[in-house]
Amino acid sequence: MKREAVQTDKAPKAIGPYEQAIKVDGFVFTAGQIPLDPRTGTIVEGDIAAQTRQVLENLKGVLIASGSSLERVVKATVFLKNMADFAAMNEVYAQYLGSAKPARSTVAAAELPRGALVEIDLVALV
Repeated sequence: MKREAVQTDKAPKAIGPYEQAIKVDGFVFTAGQIPLDPRTGTIVEGDIAAQTRQVLENLKGVLIASGSSLERVVKATVFLKNMADFAAMNEVYAQYLGSAKPARSTVAAAELPRGALVEIDLVALV
């Protein structure tokens, strides 16, 4: 089993002891992304739609750096601070992953890192 770390400046640097993503056996497993601006390292201002958009842009950058893309996503996990944000998050999510239609779980989380409203991780084919 060959395991390869993925790093890109198109997404924020890891804020803990983990990689942005790991490639192994034809898959890429991303770390959870929160809505950090990769240039500043701060949470983007705005509502759940703005935060979801930033999370998915970060994930898109990680996938491209790994040799994959949003079209090759097979599994997504979405963590929401407030389940009332589900519809607004889903609208932005569909713009990015609507054609891929990966399997997905969405769970409410009492708290997310740095006060984020959303965190998403993905599994994709390389």
